[in-house]
Amino acid sequence: MIIVTGGAGFIGSNIIHALNQQGEDDILLVDNLTNGHKMQNIADLNIADYMDKHEFLAKLENPNFLTHIRAVFHQGACSATTEWNGHYVMANNYDYSKRLLAWCQTKHIPFIYASSASVYGMGENGFRVDRACEKPINMYAYSKFQFDQYVRRILPRANSQIVGLRYFNVYGSREQHKGSMSSTAFHFNNQLKAGDEVKLFAGCDGYADGQQERDFVYVNDVVSVNLWFLENSHKSGIFNVGTGKAQTFESMAKAVIDWHKRGIISYIPFPEHLKGAYQSFTQADLSNLREAGYTKEFSTVQQGVSDYLNKLNS
Repeated sequence: MIIVTGGAGFIGSNIIHALNQQGEDDILLVDNLTNGHKMQNIADLNIADYMDKHEFLAKLENPNFLTHIRAVFHQGACSATTEWNGHYVMANNYDYSKRLLAWCQTKHIPFIYASSASVYGMGENGFRVDRACEKPINMYAYSKFQFDQYVRRILPRANSQIVGLRYFNVYGSREQHKGSMSSTAFHFNNQLKAGDEVKLFAGCDGYADGQQERDFVYVNDVVSVNLWFLENSHKSGIFNVGTGKAQTFESMAKAVIDWHKRGIISYIPFPEHLKGAYQSFTQADLSNLREAGYTKEFSTVQQGVSDYLNKLNS
């Protein structure tokens, strides 16, 4: 059996979908379905069982709970970068992860978990997997950073695979439940369905209108990296998951406009509360991922958006 926490969420549900395509359905989906709209992500998936996150955590204390586990994909977390309740964020993102990792180590189970490129903060020192580059600027980022730090201490004596994947700006199918935290591709698509304009932030922090750059990575590529580590269980470490090439928000908007074959770009004032606290540039350094042996190329924004909108608007 394979366990996927956050299995009804964006990346977790895509991992299960890909496992299903490989013929794997002996899957335990763990999540909190208080937001019942997430069921839209899993209605087409085949799993062996569902378990509420709180019940799952309680049962981890039982040494006889679950046997013959092939791997754990730990995707469950509070993913809102705007959440400032530190107690809540650390309980959901740090303590939960530590308990699950300890359980996996006791049972020699491969543990592949979601970290985040947000650990790099403003990115002043680059985007290498290196402590010198890491300076989180919100509670979500800090919780991910601190768990990565914990993992670094565990890795030298780990008795089974531990892989942390620092996701950059992921977009793609099964993200609609995220609301305001959904990708720009999703929001731009909705804007064009409702009117004729795609709205971008005006320039700020030295960037011209629409020229802020992010490493936008298609969810299919993120899933591919996860499944590669599943098949290469002798590989451990913390790795960036992005394309390795930053593209502008304008290029994302133009890709959506190109798909719809209509629309114009307009600019709205940059929010005051984000000035000085906004990642205007991100670009994954993929050197250690490539050194680990992952060779597959990543989709460009133009390629990924085209495939995504074909599905989203079908």
